[in-house]
Amino acid sequence: MKYFKLSVRSKWMGMGLVLVSTMSGLAAQKQASLSFEEALQTALQNNESVQQAVLQKRRAETEWKAVRTLRLPQVSLSANFVVLSDDITIDMHGVKDAITPLYSALSQYGQFSGVPNPDPNTAAQLPVLPDAVSTQAVRQQLAEGLLAVENAEWDKLIQKSPFGTLSAGATWPLFTGGRISAANEAARIRINEAAEVERHITGRLMSEVAERYFGLALAREAELVRGEVLEAMAAHLNDATQMYEEGLLARAEWLHAQVMHAQADREYKKASRQRRLLNEALANSLADTAAVDYLPLTQLFYSPTLEPLSFFKQRAVEANPQLRQVEAKQNLAAQASRVERSGLLPTVAAFGNYNLASYDLSPNMSDYMVGLTFSWKLFGGTSARHKYRSARLQEEQVLSAFSKASRDVELGLEKMYQELQMALEQLQELAAAEEFAAEYQRVRREAFSEGLATSTEVTEASLAVSKVRIERLQAMYQYDLALARLLELAGMPEYFTHYITQQ
Repeated sequence: MKYFKLSVRSKWMGMGLVLVSTMSGLAAQKQASLSFEEALQTALQNNESVQQAVLQKRRAETEWKAVRTLRLPQVSLSANFVVLSDDITIDMHGVKDAITPLYSALSQYGQFSGVPNPDPNTAAQLPVLPDAVSTQAVRQQLAEGLLAVENAEWDKLIQKSPFGTLSAGATWPLFTGGRISAANEAARIRINEAAEVERHITGRLMSEVAERYFGLALAREAELVRGEVLEAMAAHLNDATQMYEEGLLARAEWLHAQVMHAQADREYKKASRQRRLLNEALANSLADTAAVDYLPLTQLFYSPTLEPLSFFKQRAVEANPQLRQVEAKQNLAAQASRVERSGLLPTVAAFGNYNLASYDLSPNMSDYMVGLTFSWKLFGGTSARHKYRSARLQEEQVLSAFSKASRDVELGLEKMYQELQMALEQLQELAAAEEFAAEYQRVRREAFSEGLATSTEVTEASLAVSKVRIERLQAMYQYDLALARLLELAGMPEYFTHYITQQ
């Protein structure tokens, strides 16, 4: 692992005054040294999108717990108070009218014999009463029966009005055509989907923090380089002014030194504004509303060795959160098909009810009942079949979306990997170019002091040095940014800090 850091060397008192003025402006802000890991943890704790994703996952887990109870019996307690328009009775006068003539005729004209002797003292000698006594005894009983029939209540009360009940009931679904199983599986899939959404948002936030954190590190280093260039241009302008006043330098060369100093001043101010803008962007990612001037402690980095592209492609197939989300939607579509298909199948359930207490409830009513219900809608239009067909088409649609998402992820991985390779090639080339530019600048400065080089040549050499340094910083930034996005696509954004610490 290689790191790159620039330092400012104070060469001119005027430039020191510029830097002091700039830093005094920063003093109004609270400064905070911040490593990349600290910035990442702060963003993950404070970011609203991550918090929403966590709450969505908890909600999915709660819904799954609720759906699991669908397999269990449902027990309810109900109280009813009913007022009828009239009492419920049964008119039995027809029975009375049918048996009254029989009792009346037999009690007056019937002839009976063979009645056992009811007296135990004489039963041994006379076991059967004489016919006259038997007829009289039976007619007496029939007369009593006729009187009972005439005096009986032939409007039978079945249920009084009003009445009330307090009962406990239970239903237990035994077969629902797969609806309950599909609902449980769908709830479990939604938990996995919510977890993948959380991983996707977290990975995207990690890439955003890496982009803005190292962007700020780049901006600060670039500001230092621009400040060094401005310092060099100021020193060169000072030398050129002295030589011009002594008649050793042409006016055009002196004017050129002034122009290059003004240009360096503009570039420095532009770098300062860029640094402040990226500082605000990082504060936004950290959800920090306070006016803080962040000082990145983690330097821009690059690693000359990297795993092959096939490694990241395989990890993406296994762990890319976007692919896992599409896969979850595909599974949800399959469960939706099962639910719609269950509408074409019968349902079976057990039920029971027990009266715990009652008010004026008929004693003829049973205290409890149990049973089974069987329901099968044989015809209800064609809506159920069309819904099932629609659900199957949804499955095919999601399958097509998965193929498209897989290709997009693979293309993104290839693009980021190529950008990493290009950044490494640039860094290797710029390392040698920086040495050449620094040596060229030294030679031109010595030649100018001896009157053997022009002001233009000195300024061009100084600008060449700053240009190479900034390009090297930008190449490292592009490497860091491409690496963060590559790891995000591979579903392993948490490994970014591993590459930072890798030697």
